[in-house]
Amino acid sequence: MTLNTLTAPRLAFGATLENLIGNTPLIQLRRVTAHLPENIGIYAKAEWTNPGGSVKDRAALNIVRTAEANGQLRPGMTLVDSTSGNTGIAYAMLGAARGFKVKLFVPANASPERIAILRAYGAELVLTDPLEGSDGAIRAVRELVAREPDAYFYGDQYNNPANWQAHYKSTGVEIWAQTEGRVTHFIAGLGTSGTLMGTGRRLKDYNPLVQIIALQPDSPFHGLEGLKHMETAIKPGIYEEQFADRNLGISTDETYAMALRLAREEGLLVGISAAAATVGALHIAAELAERGEPGVIVTLYPDSAAKYLSHAPFAG
Repeated sequence: MTLNTLTAPRLAFGATLENLIGNTPLIQLRRVTAHLPENIGIYAKAEWTNPGGSVKDRAALNIVRTAEANGQLRPGMTLVDSTSGNTGIAYAMLGAARGFKVKLFVPANASPERIAILRAYGAELVLTDPLEGSDGAIRAVRELVAREPDAYFYGDQYNNPANWQAHYKSTGVEIWAQTEGRVTHFIAGLGTSGTLMGTGRRLKDYNPLVQIIALQPDSPFHGLEGLKHMETAIKPGIYEEQFADRNLGISTDETYAMALRLAREEGLLVGISAAAATVGALHIAAELAERGEPGVIVTLYPDSAAKYLSHAPFAG
């Protein structure tokens, strides 16, 4: 056998990229919760440990697999979608690994780190009006798909049920197992709403008494990248307004302060939406403490701060 004909063995213990998506750790907060009674705990899923660095790996993988299975994404086609960054990074990573092209519409004010990562993976980018935010990117990609419907597979993360189904099949199952069924509250921010809808539905199936709490910015003019103020935004088709047991508005100032607290008191350098989730979780915990009730409050940290270091509150 010559050197040119040698092939690498396929070892049973070799992981694939996709095997690394999901099954993320559940971290208990310690110092920012030190004022709470011992019977109230706040826990967060460390979603930055996914290979693409965010929770969006889950949804993107399920969207791609579902589209391939039903013939919507075929060899030679380009996947197209709008994104504020993380879903796009997940698409670009999977496109590189599975061999399909990716074209993304991204608000031009997305962090330089996200833009650099997307370009490193080889994604084609169309930067949209930053003043129109994620809604402007949605409108732009819809115009492209309407003009050339056969040239692209439109991932359509805001309306594709494969988004929330990813969390129904994975995130909710993991939380239930990791808390040994003791979770009492699940809190998640609203962007596409896939995390809240899918995880919440699964937890409600396990125990209808689990409280599902939705977080969103308290103003249409905010600095919470990745989150939507639903009253003034294009509502995702997968979002059911009446599903959550409660809705909480979170302020940008509180969130920025919490992002620095988590880094300096917990050693967790996490993203803006993770900090917003912590603000919401502490609010619920304070209510439980006031009533003398126990609680196992679970939230999710969508990503680390690695893609935000050039922006407030980390810059300067």
